[in-house]
Amino acid sequence: MANLLEKTALLDFESREISSLIKKKKWLNLDEKEKVKQIYEFIRDEISFGYNVDDAIPASRVLKDGYGQCNTKGILFMAILRAVNIPCRIHGFTVDKKLQKGALKGCYYKLSPKEIVHSWIEILYKGKWYNLEGFILDRFYLTELQKKFSDCNTGFCGYGVAVKDFKNPSIDWNENDTYIQSESIVQDFGVFESPDELFAKHFQKLSAFKKFMFRYIIRHLMNKNVGKIRKTK
Repeated sequence: MANLLEKTALLDFESREISSLIKKKKWLNLDEKEKVKQIYEFIRDEISFGYNVDDAIPASRVLKDGYGQCNTKGILFMAILRAVNIPCRIHGFTVDKKLQKGALKGCYYKLSPKEIVHSWIEILYKGKWYNLEGFILDRFYLTELQKKFSDCNTGFCGYGVAVKDFKNPSIDWNENDTYIQSESIVQDFGVFESPDELFAKHFQKLSAFKKFMFRYIIRHLMNKNVGKIRKTK
């Protein structure tokens, strides 16, 4: 159990940025349920959905960026949870690239790998493990996406979403599992005590050229496309 509360290179919860945030939010003063709820909602809605420079960046860097996707927002989520004594681990997967269609377009979509490394966070709460994935998309982005595709009354896959019920996805935590991309899962890598262990073993399989393209061009285009959804009226 102690391993599920440890800091790591990626889970740098003793950093000045994260320590200051926890103090400001007074999360250490809350009961267990309220800790999880408030931190979950902070990660979901105050860290916007977007694509960082890499999956394996420290939690303090994600906080500084102010945005993230499944893997990076998960790193920050885990770091804060451990800092307030909530045991947690990470579950690794791959998802079908169709999940990103819309955020990723044209030739860049065609060139992307068929499967993308994905993860969700699992917390140990009242003796039971809960799967938390619904924090990946901030509510504002998801609401605007639902407006854009208001005629969709069934499942949906694209723009970072893969759910059975597009209008009512399970993204709110009240002692339950939450999901937003789970319907696109292809491979299951199992659980890991830390993101450091997961990403040391499983990482996006890109050539050096594609890594360069993603870091300096593609992710910026993806963030631009996400931004266009936010401005939907």
